Amino acid sequence: MTTDYQQTITDWQTRRFEHLTAEDGWLNVIGRYWLAEGMASIGSAAGNDIVLSAGPAHLGSLTQRPGSLVFQSAATGAAPITLVPDPASPPKFSVGSLRFEITTMEGRNALRVRDVDAPERTNFAGLRYFPTDPAWRITAEWTLLDAPIAMGIDTVAGIPTTVQITHKAVFSHAGQRYELLPTHGTAQKPQFVLRDLTSRSETYGAARFVYGEDLTATSIVLDFNKAFNPPCAFTDHAVCPLPPPENILPFRIEAGERKPH
Repeated sequence: MTTDYQQTITDWQTRRFEHLTAEDGWLNVIGRYWLAEGMASIGSAAGNDIVLSAGPAHLGSLTQRPGSLVFQSAATGAAPITLVPDPASPPKFSVGSLRFEITTMEGRNALRVRDVDAPERTNFAGLRYFPTDPAWRITAEWTLLDAPIAMGIDTVAGIPTTVQITHKAVFSHAGQRYELLPTHGTAQKPQFVLRDLTSRSETYGAARFVYGEDLTATSIVLDFNKAFNPPCAFTDHAVCPLPPPENILPFRIEAGERKPH
C-alpha cells in the first residue's frame, strides 16, 4: 500500500467524521413526524400535537396546505415562514438550538427535527474502521442494462419505495463474478446499498453504503475502504433503504466503516 493511498483514505475518514458531526449531520436528529393537512402545534409540552424532546414548551405551529407549509412561531410579533417542499433540497428553519427540515418521501411530508446541542453529537465517541486494504479498491465493469428497471426497494421503516436502475457494476472476487445494482445516488455518483457477511457482528446489520468513483462509459471503481454506515445506524429517526437481493454478498468485506460504538 502506498503512502498516498493511505493518506487518501485518512482524508476521506476525516471528512466523513466532519460531515457526521456537523449541524446537519445525523447525530443530532431527535425526531421525525409525518405531517397531515391542517395545523399542528409544536413544543416540548405534553399537550402539543408534535411533542419534542427538547426546546420550549410551546414553540409554535406548522400548517400544511396543498403545495406549501407555514410555520408560525409562538414568539410575540414573529412573522410566519412559508416553506415549499422540495425532495432535492428540503426547506429549513431554526429556533434556538433546534433545526427543522421538511422532508418528502413518496409524496408525503415529514418534519425532521435536530438539536445541535444533542449529547449524541457533543459526546460522540468517533468512528471505527477496518485496516485500510488496497485490495478492496476494485475496478468493476459498468454495464448498461438492456432496458431501465423500476425496482421496489424496502426501507428500515417498512416504507416501500421505487427506484430506476439503468446500470450494474460487475466484478470478480475469489474467482466468482458478482453484480451490484446502484439504487441511489446520481448518474455521475452512483450509490450502492449492500450487505456482506461482516454484518452479522462487525458492521451495521441492515446495510452499508458505498459510492462509485472514477466513472467511465465502461468502468467504475468500488472502493470498499470507503464503505460507510447509513444514517439509521446513528438515529432511529432516519428512513434508510435496504439492499436489493443482488447486493447481499455471500462473503466478508473487511474494509470500511465498522459498527458504531
